[in-house]
Order: sequence, then C-alpha cells, then structure tokens
Amino acid sequence: MIKDVLVNLTVGKPSDAAGDFAVSVAQLFDAHLTARAVACKLRIGGSMLDGVTADLIDGCTAQRKAAALQAKQSFDDRARLANLKADSGLLIDYVAEVAQIFAETARHYDLSVVGQQEPENDLPESLIAEAALFESGRPVLIVPYIQKAGIKLDRVMLCWDGSRNAARAVGDAMPLLQRAGKISVVTIDSTERRNTIRGTLIAEHLARHQLKVDLNPIVAPDSEVANVILSQAADSATDLIVMGAYGHTRFREFILGGATRDMLASMTVPVLMSH
Repeated sequence: MIKDVLVNLTVGKPSDAAGDFAVSVAQLFDAHLTARAVACKLRIGGSMLDGVTADLIDGCTAQRKAAALQAKQSFDDRARLANLKADSGLLIDYVAEVAQIFAETARHYDLSVVGQQEPENDLPESLIAEAALFESGRPVLIVPYIQKAGIKLDRVMLCWDGSRNAARAVGDAMPLLQRAGKISVVTIDSTERRNTIRGTLIAEHLARHQLKVDLNPIVAPDSEVANVILSQAADSATDLIVMGAYGHTRFREFILGGATRDMLASMTVPVLMSH
C-alpha cells in the first residue's frame, strides 16, 4: 500500500507536472505527500567561473532560492485545496549534493515522484531522477514534462524481460497494478521464440492476484527497445508503464542502460521504474 509519497517539485517553469501528478497519486491512495523544492548553488572555481564575482554568485543563488520558495508555496496552496496531508521544504545545495540528498530522503517513502528532464538540459531534474533510481532502493515514478492529467490506471503496460529489476518493478508497482483496469504484459524479442512464450509465468502470477492480464509478445528485430515500448503504449492508449531500470553508479556519476536512458529522454506517459 502506498501511504507516504515524496515529490521533487518543478522549479522555475510555467507548470509543475511532477507536483500535480503527485497530488493525484496522494489523493488516490489517501497518502501523505512530502514535497521538496530544489535551489542549486553555483560552485566557485574552474575556468567556467573565472572572473565571476561572489556577489554575482550570491545573486544567482538568491534568485534560485526565490524560485524554489515560489514552487513550494504554490504546492502548499494546491495541497490545501486538495485537502491533502502534506508538508514541504526547500533543498539548497550544489547540484550533485542535492541529488544525493533527495535519494537518501526517498529511502523513507513508499514512492518518489520526479519530473522528466526537459530538452533544455535540466541537469538538476536529470540527476535527481537518476539518483532516486539507483540510490534510494525505492520505486520512482517519472512524469513526462508534457503531462497534463493526473494519474489514470485504466490501461497499464508491464514491460517484462525476466530480470531481477523487472521482478522488483512488479512487486513495487503492485499497489498500482491492483487498481488497474487492464494490465498488458509486454515482452520484446529480436527473433521469434519457439515452444515458449516469455512472460507466461508472470502473467499467471498476476492473474492469481485477481488482476485482469493479457500477454503481448512482440518480435522486433533491429529495433530500439524504448521505441517499441513507446509505440505500443501510444497504440494501446496506455496510462502507465512499469519497468525495471538498468544501470549502475560510480562516484557522483550515473551510467544508464540504453533502454532506461532512451525511456527517460523520450517518454510520453508516466513510467514507474525500479532498480
């Protein structure tokens, strides 16, 4: 059951897709919602900042803090109107530290909600999403920056490859799957399998939970996995994608698997990922 949700608010943009979506998730599950609004400080030093004065850096930090405070206040108003149990706060630090702090905070919640980075190089959003995926040990729900509607679960796509991460995603997503109208278990192979259909056992497992499931094996030679998933999601009017996240971390660096990287860049519907 989802009873405690953390969200990274979108700061400095006309709309807050992640915050609005998190509000709808909290309403659906009658959960407590905690919000963090991030203001990243500029790090002094290095050729990029040669000649930049301390006053200019302080002014930039103050502007970012003001934008984060505005995002926090806007969230507080929306949470109050939605009659949610909620709290909020600012997170002010250097970008790498902010991402790590958010990931460590997310360990104390059932689910974290973050926004997809926009094409204009939203470094904080990108690092926060990746840190939450690989450092929190908890599921992460990534919301497209184009998202307008709240959470819908009429049609959920479960991407299954038999891996540990996919199995983890199934378990983490169970509160959502139990509210789904229909679940499509999608498997993708480059060649047709003989005498076996991958995904049968996980479909049977979900059916034993009294869930409505169908199995959709896809053969897609020479195709990028993310493109196949997103094309299938569009064709089937999918509301939510559930999948494992692939990659690993090094010191202050995240190395994403190809399908995970491509999904984070190109996603058009909310995606719940687990690692």
